[in-house]
Amino acid sequence: MKINDLPSGKVIEKAAEALKKVPEIKAPEWSNFVKTGISRERPPANEDWWYVRSASIMKKIARYGPIGVNKLKKKYGGKKNRGHKPDKRYDASGNIIRKILQQLEKAGFIEPASKGVHKGRILTNKGKSFLDKSSK
Repeated sequence: MKINDLPSGKVIEKAAEALKKVPEIKAPEWSNFVKTGISRERPPANEDWWYVRSASIMKKIARYGPIGVNKLKKKYGGKKNRGHKPDKRYDASGNIIRKILQQLEKAGFIEPASKGVHKGRILTNKGKSFLDKSSK
């Protein structure tokens, strides 16, 4: 089975379980205490959220081609509840996304690339096969 044969939620869930076994991917100590963006009120309830976010980032990189931190911040952002004032949209935390991208690069799943005017990161063959194997 390929990445696109299953629903995204299933692929991300299975890839997150497989990423726990990769030694280069580890959640930092501070990851238990931080919010994932300005728009969030609390830290994630799931203890394994770091691996789920890593798998989700890998899936987004596979789908959208060379993609950078700024575009990923926009994709993972959301609306902030500001009380009686209208909601306002905020980006996600760039630090978390940068750290995950660095870990995925160190593991050899992604690499920097450019395609025309677009710069960012793409999946390597190792990353594609990892996602394909974890989606079985």
